[in-house]
Amino acid sequence: MSIKNPKLTVVGAGPGDVDLITVKAIKVLKTADVVLYDALVNDEILDYINSKAELIFVGKRKGCYAYQQDQINELIVSRANKFGHVVRLKGGDPFIFGRGAEELEYGAKFGLETAFVPGISSALAVPGSQNIPLTKRGFSESFWVITGTTKNHELSSDIELAAKSNATVVVLMGMSKLPQIVQLFQQQGKNNLPVAIIQNGTTSYEKIGIGIVDNIEQVVKNEQLSNPAIIIFGEVVKHRKTILTIQNQYQYELNSAAYGT
Repeated sequence: MSIKNPKLTVVGAGPGDVDLITVKAIKVLKTADVVLYDALVNDEILDYINSKAELIFVGKRKGCYAYQQDQINELIVSRANKFGHVVRLKGGDPFIFGRGAEELEYGAKFGLETAFVPGISSALAVPGSQNIPLTKRGFSESFWVITGTTKNHELSSDIELAAKSNATVVVLMGMSKLPQIVQLFQQQGKNNLPVAIIQNGTTSYEKIGIGIVDNIEQVVKNEQLSNPAIIIFGEVVKHRKTILTIQNQYQYELNSAAYGT
């Protein structure tokens, strides 16, 4: 017997830190009958879910898929018709390279009521958590957020366009294409442009590498950086060192005053 009003809500879980999920997302999780969640969702977030709800892991780890996208779509519809409210819980913001829009369209096509709860995107939160602003007066008037790898597993052509601009460039899912991306910036004469790579941003496993276009590949090797990571190209990367220097100086002055030196 089918449920009278089956529903799908696509929910963004944020970039990794459990405290960066929204209040609205938590409220929705408490009403779920079924939750389909991804690998980049912090396990602590699952504690907010109604204890009677069915939990299904549908993410991928190290290239291994628990379910293909077609199977996920079918699960959404079948579980909604059988149990009622399905929540599709996805890392970051599902409308930024998260296929959330596709899943909502598929559910609507099969008669599900649909809703969307935005999440905090790693493209914004992860640089910020490391004191890297994407825009800063006098340095960057805009920013690009680009996928490094298209659905055909090719390098996005937008990166070449972005490399020609003065904007901050944030690349998601681009680590496997880093040599090609670096070459595009070098072709624009931006060999000394600052670059930051942040792996597992906002989590306890976070790692960061700072360099310039010409040496960032060596930095990746030295720091053993890999996916999941975001890459930031731009003069704004310098702000991290500036703010850390100011903080250290302030702390030094406080300590000196305390000890009368």
